[in-house]
Amino acid sequence: MNAPVVIKLGGSYASSAQRSDWLDAIDRCAGQAILVPGGGPFADAVRTAQRELGFDDSAAHHMALLAMEQYGRALASGRPRFKLASSAEEIHHVLADGGVPVWAPARMVLAAKNLPESWDLTSDSLAAWLAGALGVSRLLLVKQVAGSLACCSAAELAAAGVVDPLFPRFLGASGAEAYIAGPAHHAVAAAAIRRSGPPGSRIALP
Repeated sequence: MNAPVVIKLGGSYASSAQRSDWLDAIDRCAGQAILVPGGGPFADAVRTAQRELGFDDSAAHHMALLAMEQYGRALASGRPRFKLASSAEEIHHVLADGGVPVWAPARMVLAAKNLPESWDLTSDSLAAWLAGALGVSRLLLVKQVAGSLACCSAAELAAAGVVDPLFPRFLGASGAEAYIAGPAHHAVAAAAIRRSGPPGSRIALP
């Protein structure tokens, strides 16, 4: 079996016509793909609630992790090979069974002591952190981007707001090679994952 790839599917795909295309593509990579959900509309609800209720960033951090789990459950609905997994052991078990582990991050992230409780840490950085924690060598960010992103660096993407501000730091620490793909790249990415090729445009480190 080819080495697995961590795939972060952005929360913006919750309302995208390409969401099903990407989920179908990931399904075709069962046994090789680990899906990291964004927060989607569930994280947006946490942001709104924090403004209205005034709870602190520690509470918001925990709630945003649960938002990722809610979005993950929604993405997995109706797809038998998609299984929520909240630990490294569960992720490896789902992969070994030929499934797609959908990361439920709260358990692992809350147990870690080196992760900031801040909105600067989003599912982008968490996907890189997971790749490092699992020893996975490739990370694919699926974003709402258009055109060629060849030779983009993590710092440039962070400065443009495409990824969170902490992503360059966490990508560097992960040891993984990172790639980015847009809405229309699902078929090409799936084929590349199955043959252990580059699944998108390479994200360089400074």
